Amino acid sequence: MSTKQRSSYSDKRISARIDELGKQISRAYRGRRVDVVVTMDRGFVFAADLLRKVVTPTVCHFVREDVRDVQQGAKARREVFFGSRPDLKGRDVLVLDAVMDTGVTQEFLLRRLGESQPRSLRLAVLLDKTAGRRVALEPDYFGFQTASNQVWAGYGLADGRGERRNERGLRQTQGKQWPRKAKAASNNKKK
Repeated sequence: MSTKQRSSYSDKRISARIDELGKQISRAYRGRRVDVVVTMDRGFVFAADLLRKVVTPTVCHFVREDVRDVQQGAKARREVFFGSRPDLKGRDVLVLDAVMDTGVTQEFLLRRLGESQPRSLRLAVLLDKTAGRRVALEPDYFGFQTASNQVWAGYGLADGRGERRNERGLRQTQGKQWPRKAKAASNNKKK
């Protein structure tokens, strides 16, 4: 009987890596104010810990993504919606998200935020899942890289049932991401 080995990162290892990221980010901005855009639902624990390690002035903005499979006739397509975006013209902006998998959501958010003409626009993620990348985007900062396509849970990330966010470490799980049901296209939704 073979057993699959699952990867994990302990809370001590995560904490040490976040200390390093905080120093890197602090050096990069050298005391300049940073407008931090946090993706809610996944990025809140990572953002809270990381921002306590950044020693430059920060202002936080929060966005909630809504990724849906939209059915249009016989075709389904994936759409990404975000709420209102902050005015970031001329500002240094750092986007924080917990996981980068395909990169589609982060690329879309970065493009939307880039429309505000920020001075700089960077991306930091806790877990960079390189195997599933579908766009030419790499994070400026990452905690850990993995080629695993498995779901990771803990440290603010939910498993396929929406549980395990409160675990201190980060572990691979069996199963799939949260199921997303196709919704009928609506013309009154804003992108």
